[in-house]
Amino acid sequence: VQLQASGGGLVQAGGSLRLSCAASERTGGMGWFRRAPGKDREFVAAMRMADAGKYYADSVKGRFTISRENAKNTVYLQMNSLKPEDTAVYSCAADDLRVGMIQTRPNEYDYWGQGTQVTVSS
Repeated sequence: VQLQASGGGLVQAGGSLRLSCAASERTGGMGWFRRAPGKDREFVAAMRMADAGKYYADSVKGRFTISRENAKNTVYLQMNSLKPEDTAVYSCAADDLRVGMIQTRPNEYDYWGQGTQVTVSS
């Protein structure tokens, strides 16, 4: 499975961005992680593709929304009310089609896309 992430950029605090992650084939679930400079990789959001079950990190709950477009094997991360602390490289991940759980840890995912930079200025 190959993943193609896009949609990062520079935005002012309070602004919005939408990230996309397109998979080359169907997957069981997809997730977003981020890594800020000098920090560990952090879970952001995840979705189970079969029923759109989703889960968010507390730090983004109420501001970020993960959604899917099954016909395109794509998930989106709508990020609203962005804060400077959201600045990071965002990466998408996917697991095999047979996996039916919402995964929140990086080592639970089988495939990774390239990162996309999100920078929020104050």
